[in-house]
Order: sequence, then structure tokens, then C-alpha cells
Amino acid sequence: MNPAPEAPGTETPSFAETAMRMGGKSEEESRRMGAVDKADEQVDRLFRFQTSNSPIHKAIWDGKVPLDLFQAPPPPASLPCDNVMNQSLAIIQRRRDASALRNQDKKLSSETIDELAGAGYWGLLIDPKYGGSGAPFARFASFLIKMGLYDSMTSAMASVHGCIGAVDPLRTFGSEEQKERLLPVLATGKRISAFALTEPCAGSDLTALKTTATLVGDHYEVTGEKLFITNIVPGRMIGLVVVIDGKPAVLIAELPNAENDEFQIVRYGLYALKHAYNVGMKFNKFRVPKENLLIPPSGDGLTIAYHGLNLGRLALCAGASASMRVFLANMLPWANFRRTYGQSIETRELVKRRIARLAALIAGTDALVAWGSWLIDQGYRGELECIIAKIFGSEAQKEAAIELFMKTHGGRSFLHGHLFGDNVHEYLAPCIYEGEGEMLGMAFFKSLAKEHGKTYFEPIGKALQANQIKNFNPMNPSHLWKLRGELSTYAKWSLGRKFLGRDSATVPGLDPKLAEHLQFAQDMCQKHAVELSNAMSKHQLKLADRQCRIAELSQRVQDSIVMIVTLMWAHGQKKEIAIASADILCQDLRRKLTGERPSDKYFRAVGDLADKIIAGGFENLAGVPRQEIMMRY
Repeated sequence: MNPAPEAPGTETPSFAETAMRMGGKSEEESRRMGAVDKADEQVDRLFRFQTSNSPIHKAIWDGKVPLDLFQAPPPPASLPCDNVMNQSLAIIQRRRDASALRNQDKKLSSETIDELAGAGYWGLLIDPKYGGSGAPFARFASFLIKMGLYDSMTSAMASVHGCIGAVDPLRTFGSEEQKERLLPVLATGKRISAFALTEPCAGSDLTALKTTATLVGDHYEVTGEKLFITNIVPGRMIGLVVVIDGKPAVLIAELPNAENDEFQIVRYGLYALKHAYNVGMKFNKFRVPKENLLIPPSGDGLTIAYHGLNLGRLALCAGASASMRVFLANMLPWANFRRTYGQSIETRELVKRRIARLAALIAGTDALVAWGSWLIDQGYRGELECIIAKIFGSEAQKEAAIELFMKTHGGRSFLHGHLFGDNVHEYLAPCIYEGEGEMLGMAFFKSLAKEHGKTYFEPIGKALQANQIKNFNPMNPSHLWKLRGELSTYAKWSLGRKFLGRDSATVPGLDPKLAEHLQFAQDMCQKHAVELSNAMSKHQLKLADRQCRIAELSQRVQDSIVMIVTLMWAHGQKKEIAIASADILCQDLRRKLTGERPSDKYFRAVGDLADKIIAGGFENLAGVPRQEIMMRY
């Protein structure tokens, strides 16, 4: 049961707003940050398992890693939605082989979109009651990897439509009347959808939105501009974020079939997303029926906007997994063909290291997608888990594209028609999509540290303010006496951490190498809690300004969690290549956390894994399209 919205003027300041005000920030900055924080809290309440109950939050603050929450169970052998997925894959494979995927603008053609609609592609995440097939998100996410092998943009458009477009807002926040009226249109593909949030001056700072909607009779009149909106052409349906009476809101808008005085497309050159329409839009008293306003049970339009982002972040990680499989499938034939000094470069240590590292990164993305999507289906919000998936997936794809794929292919990478040269911007852009990586890392830190801060540091801050202590001095007996109650509460937690027993829980049958990595990660999780708390204690209300420290601490936690998720996934796979790939990734992450140098044993392990992959051991490459080697000599 969701709490009723508070009456205007009675809202309790959020933790972020309180901290910002006590930290000397301006009223405007405090208000804006408080609005974002409040929207985040309101989204959290919508879920069965909130952020404080997430596996990551428990792993850091409970002192024990809940291993049962770090491994998704095996997926069901078959589901009703599989037929739609198989038909859709067959359509794209056939049209791709016939060079019939795209139109004259090199975008996904209307014929392809319509054929996919006939198969049920656009209704995968929509309940059968409204004409869809109701795929669990875990099934949908794994399907995106398969679709991405044949065409990354077709996969991405399913994510835009179902995760961050109009589908998720309607499924989650729509009234029954709105669902019955609009979801069947989206399920059949008569209108595919997008989400119009970003504006010329509103990206990471969503409190800067300026597009307004004014109620005039039976409709809203929308005036303003949106920018960088994927999947927009006339005739589609959008979730449109606007400001109504000074507060963010979301309208479901059906775009006209042609531009007019109320609706104009803003076109620009864009290096990324070359196979999708990504444009801006200008609205001038654009009419949207008032019954298309979404009303969340609590919160406002930011609540709705934040809700679908986690699904999109997992979808980005799935896309990275697909792209990296394509890299590996196209590296192996080239490494065998290319010879230097009489030997194929697949025999060279540096190339073997790249092959093994790529397999390790694929293991990480596969693990994060399977784990995060399973948690979503179980009712977890997934805020922390999906942020990790997005950051790891996008950074892994960037590294794989440049450090592994491009460098192995050398100068041919830049030929017209080469996979890398033709798509380099597609491989880099996900670092920005769904939130720029380091910005998201800071959001990860805030979500992870919030409950600890509210419990221990917010009371101290309020006591400092009440006693008019601007510069707390722990050597001043007067300061200690005035804050004795609040300080003693924190001291008990801190002392308890010092006497906390080692978390040595393990998994029956776990490979010895993976078991060693698990123990390291468990030790790190206990250490991270103290590191985070110490940073909060040291910087106090100024911590929000220590962005570099926040980003560094956040990344350390992320790396430890990726280790746990990947090794647990590999254990469940029970395959030699999966275990070896997870071992390499865990070794890489351990060295990143400790600063150690790689050992000769590590280099031998890398070589052994590469040899197995070269010999055909990476079975997940079956059916991955391969390009002809360019400029054979």
C-alpha cells in the first residue's frame, strides 16, 4: 500500500535537502537537490523490496553477504513468450541477410517494424490482457542479447519502447482506463514509443525542466523543447515530461502524423544512433487530452521518470554483452589469418590476453544481466544493481571496442565497411546513455549511504546546528558533551564493526579459485562499510562536494560486487570456460582494488583460457554473424 501524498506545504525535507542546507548550500540548490531526493524516495516506496533491502545494501551494511540473493536460479526451459521471440529473431536474421532491414535513411524500415509487430515484438513486456505476451523481464533481457547479435538497433528499440518509452509508465502508473485504451495500441506496434525527458538545459539536472503544460478545457497545451530523444518520428507515442503548476508531470502524447504549427521536429547531425531516429522536438501549444495525464500514487513526474530508468540500464548491459560477442566472433578469424614473422597472431601473448579479457568482460555482463533482471522480477527496485550493470556494461564495451577489438585489427579497423570504423560511436555512446557513468557512480554512493547517514550522521548534524557548533572539534570537551547522545550511538556502531567476525560463508561445490575470490570480496564488503562511514565522518556536510572521493569509493564497492555476481553466475553455469572467464575477471578486479601487479601465474591462466576459446570452447559464439576479412593479402 503506497502512502498518500502529503498536503502542499507540509512536506518533510528530504535527507539530501536537510544536509545541503546544513552544509551551507543556497536555498535554490538545496531545494533542487531535495526534489530529486524526494522523487527517489517516492519511487523506492513503490517496490516490494526497497533499496535498503537490496542485496548490495545488505552486503555492505549487514556485515554478511547474502549469497542466496547473488545468484539467479536457472531460467525456465520454455515460456509462452518464446514463440514471439523466436519469430522476431527469424525475421531480423532473414531481413538482415537480404539487406532489407533499413530504409533509404539507413534507419529500421517501416516494413521491418510492421513485420516485427505481426510477430508480437512490440508487446513483449505488455500483459496479455492488453494484447501483449507478458514476458518476465529476465526473459526479455536475455532475449535482447540474442537480438543484439543480429542487429543492435532492433534490440535497442525494443528497450526504448518497452523500458523507457510509454510502455513502462503506463504499465506502472496508468489507470485501468488508460491501460485499456493505450496499451493495446503499443502492443500491436501501431504506435511504437519513446520517452521525452531531456531538454537543452536539463539532462542530469532534471529540476531544470522548462517544458510546460497548461490545462485549457479538456486538454493540456504543451509548450517547450526536447532534445536527444531516440525513436521519434511523426505518428509515434511518447511519454512526455512537462511541468504543470510548477511540478514535473508526465503526459502520454500521440504525435501527429506530420509536423504542424504545434509540433516540429528539430533535426541535427549525430554520430551515434545512426540507425535510429534521434531528434529534438518543439511544442507550441501542442494539445494532449487531459485524460492522458499519469497520476502516480505518490510523488510527481520525476517519480515516473526515474522508475523506468533501471530497466533501460539493464538493457544497455545486455546490448554490451551482444556487441562484445560480435567483437570476439570477429577477432578470432582475424587473429588466425593475420601473420607476423611467420606466425598467426593468435599465438602471441598480447593477443591471447585480449581474447581472454574479452571473454571475462562478457562473463561479467552476462552475470549482471541475469542477476539484475531476476531481482526486478522478484519485486526488487534494483537501483544499485542496475546502476552497476549500466556502468560496468558501458565501460566494458568501450574497453573491448578500443583496447581489444580495434588494436587487434590494426589499421583495417578504420576502413569503410569495417565493424569498428563504421560503428565506433555506437560503442562509446552507452557511457552517456541512461546517465553518464561517473554521475551514476555518485548516485550509487548516495543511495548506498543514505540510510547509514540518516541513522547516524543526520542526528549529529542537527545537534551541531541546534548547538550552533560550526566547526566540530573532537578534542573540545564542551562539543563532546553537547553531542554525547548522538556520538554514542555512532560509537556503538563503529565499535561493533571492529569486533565483527569474518564473513566466511561459502557455496557448496564452488571452484577453489572462485572460492578464494569470494572470500576476498566478502572481506572487501566489510571494509567498504568502514571506508564509506569514515568518509562521511571526515567530510561531514561537505561530503557532497567531494565528488572525486565519492566516485572512487563508489567504484571500489562496484568492483567488489561485480566479483561476487560474476563468480556466482559462473558457478551456476558449471562450464569450464565460464569459470575460467570469471576467474580472469575476478583477478583483474582484485588487482584494481589492491594495486598489485599481475603474476606469471595470471599470464599463464590468460593464455590457457585464450587457447580454449581459439579451439572453439566459447560455445556462445555459435550463430554470431562474422564479417569477411577485409583486404586479404
